[in-house]
Amino acid sequence: MTTCSTVGEERFLELFCVRRGVPYDRVFEELSVLLGCIRDLTYRAEVEKDLPSLTSIRYLSSLAKALINDIELARHRNG
Repeated sequence: MTTCSTVGEERFLELFCVRRGVPYDRVFEELSVLLGCIRDLTYRAEVEKDLPSLTSIRYLSSLAKALINDIELARHRNG
C-alpha cells in the first residue's frame, strides 16, 4: 500500500511553499494544531480587541489553506 503525501506545489503568502512528500497523517496532525491556534486567537482577538492576534490568524490560516489545497492537488493526481 502506498502512502498518500503532499505534492509540494501550493504556496502561501508568496514566501512559503508546502514541502513535497509529507504523509497525509502528518499534515492532518499539523492542521489540527493550526486550526486550534486559529480558533483560540480568533476568540482572543474578538474579546480583547487584540490586533497582533489578527495578524497571526492571517498567517496561520494561510498556511492551513495551503496545506489543504496541496492535499487536494495530490488527491486529484492520484485519482
